Amino acid sequence: MDTPIYKQLLLAVDFENTSEPVIERALRMRALTNARLFLLHVVEHVPPGIDFMPVGYAGDLAASGDLALEEELLGLARGELDALGERLDVPEADRLVRVGSPGHMIDEVAAELGADLIIVGSHGRHGFKGLFGSTARAVLRHPVCDVLCVRMEEPAS
Repeated sequence: MDTPIYKQLLLAVDFENTSEPVIERALRMRALTNARLFLLHVVEHVPPGIDFMPVGYAGDLAASGDLALEEELLGLARGELDALGERLDVPEADRLVRVGSPGHMIDEVAAELGADLIIVGSHGRHGFKGLFGSTARAVLRHPVCDVLCVRMEEPAS
C-alpha cells in the first residue's frame, strides 16, 4: 500500500514542560507518514470576574477583567505557538489558537481540517478513571478520527 495511513495530523499542545514526549511522538508520526502537521492550542474561555495567571503561560499578565485577560491569553498563546511552530517547522497557516472547551474544540478543529489522527497528551493518574486526563477523555468521548494519547509524566511538586 503506497498511500500513507495518515495525511493530516492534529497535535493539541498545552505548553507544559511535560509535553515534550507528545511533541516528539507527533514529529515521529509526521516523519513516518509524511503527513501535514497542524498545531492547536485551546484557550479556555475566561469566566467573568476571573483575573489569574493560568498554568502553562510564560510571563506576567497585566490585564484584569475577563475580556482583557482572554485577549492577553490569546496573545500569549499565539506567541508560544509561533515559537513552537518555528522549532517544529510547521507553517504559520497550520498553527491554530482557538477559544473554548479543549476537548470539544480539539474534536471540532479535527473535523474542520479533515484530520486523520489527533495527538494529545495525558497526565494519567491512578485507576481506570485516571487513565486519561480530562482533555484526553473528552476527545475520546466523541472522536472524529483516530486518537493517539501519549502519556506524560506528572510535574514534580
